[in-house]
Amino acid sequence: MNGTASTPIRLPDRVVVFDYGEVISFSPTAENRRELLEIAGISEAGAEAFWSAYEAGRRALDEGTLPIADYWAGIAAATGADWSPAELHSIWAIDFVGWLSINPGTAAVLEDLAAGGTRLALLSNAGRDFSSYFRNGSLGPLFEQVVVSGEILLVKPDAAIYSHTLDLLGITADQMVFIDNKAENIAGAEALGITGHVFTSAEGLRSFLEELAA
Repeated sequence: MNGTASTPIRLPDRVVVFDYGEVISFSPTAENRRELLEIAGISEAGAEAFWSAYEAGRRALDEGTLPIADYWAGIAAATGADWSPAELHSIWAIDFVGWLSINPGTAAVLEDLAAGGTRLALLSNAGRDFSSYFRNGSLGPLFEQVVVSGEILLVKPDAAIYSHTLDLLGITADQMVFIDNKAENIAGAEALGITGHVFTSAEGLRSFLEELAA
């Protein structure tokens, strides 16, 4: 059996709250992106317009103010595409799957925190469509609370989303440790007195948490 020995990480007076995208998950791969363009019928010449519209609508999607169908309709309008409802379902599914990969290094840190009895939660800027996966996927049982921006109409780095998370967990800001790959989201948390760490690698995250636990 392959694997490495785990070392429990104990932070008994803290709750470690994780972002999902590009912290627990990897970014969609070049192959994921190529497959998405292919299923959407977007040529190489139209790729720039596609990705520009893809990014432009993401905040509203994460805020929960833009339905999935309307989000993709906006991309279709920007690229001149004409997708049938069946095609749109396929496009959505390919995009969704691209975000489901798991960084095994981060997963190991999560498991070691759980083994140490450390409380864990998830706080993600994401559409409502990810909520069931976050709660009911294989990592779901590790999290005491799952906060999905699209469900509560708040997004990081708005102070209100951190306050909402603190209230759900029943803790004060000094008891929360927040892990995110975006510096602006960490800055928003730190402004409230939350301990933050900008994620760049699972190894760096482990070192940060072990130092905090020492």
